[in-house]
Amino acid sequence: MRIVLTGAAGFLGSHLSERFLDEGHTVVGVDNFITGSRDNIALLQEREGFEFHLHDVSTPLFLSGPVDGILHFASPASPVDYLEYPIQTLKVGSLGTHNMLGLAREKGARFLLASTSEVYGDPAIHPQPETYWGNVNPVGPRGVYDEAKRFAEAMTSAYRSHHGLDTRIVRIFNTYGPRMRPGDGRVVSNFIVQALRGESLTLYGDGSQTRSFCYVSDLVEGIYRLFHSDCPGPVNLGNPVEFTVRELAEEILRQVVPSKAGSDPKSGVENASRLRRLPLPEDDPKVRQPDITLARRELGWEPVVDLHDGLTRTIPWFRKQVEESDARARPLT
Repeated sequence: MRIVLTGAAGFLGSHLSERFLDEGHTVVGVDNFITGSRDNIALLQEREGFEFHLHDVSTPLFLSGPVDGILHFASPASPVDYLEYPIQTLKVGSLGTHNMLGLAREKGARFLLASTSEVYGDPAIHPQPETYWGNVNPVGPRGVYDEAKRFAEAMTSAYRSHHGLDTRIVRIFNTYGPRMRPGDGRVVSNFIVQALRGESLTLYGDGSQTRSFCYVSDLVEGIYRLFHSDCPGPVNLGNPVEFTVRELAEEILRQVVPSKAGSDPKSGVENASRLRRLPLPEDDPKVRQPDITLARRELGWEPVVDLHDGLTRTIPWFRKQVEESDARARPLT
């Protein structure tokens, strides 16, 4: 198959591109590098079967030749990014989705939309099933991302019902792993970088808000299965095991502090005092946990990597990034 993958230079996009290449498909990667990494593209361009287009999909994309599938992952995806690029976030969710759906229709290609658990907002139902309509503030600071994705889902559904396009929608819950940007503002990357640098971990509120953390290889497996399935979705993909943000901070300290100071692993718990509290951001969800009943039934999918093992695989990648960044910032002597 020849696959078009927008946002290919991003955290998830680069891992997905690798998976499709590993399975023998050709991947046409598209990105404008607003939040994507040129290093991720450099890794992909070493692979046979990968081609890259520097392009903002908020404007039409013209490709020659056949296309069998389009996976639309282009979008700023962390609060730091979509608050810095609010208009671009709204445009890629609306115009970008429209353009890629149009390309899929022109080529007769299957289309998969990367949506998000943020469509549920600050949920009144817990855990969140796909049938829940959400509790989103459209004019709040997170509205530019939440509503862009909600509109993208509506547009995708309209193309399916009106044009008969073969579509899929995945709602992605918190995901982490290598290739996350150290400064992307997400809680996992924030905590790991702060711990590696010996800084206090920034805890918003009292840390009792919950999240469910899915390791990237599990998510990629779920998306790959959804793309090849007959299930249009929306389908929740995420790890249903729920943790408080404070529990996440303590687990990261347990893993990072011993490797940094050579101390006893129990010192991670003692170092939980290294938490700096700040007010909870506006509209920050208090709970987040996917109901993955549909994914289990339709895809035979559920996560296999627990939080401890996933962090063990992730922290060395961040350590290398932090060391390289600190070395570049160090003055020459």
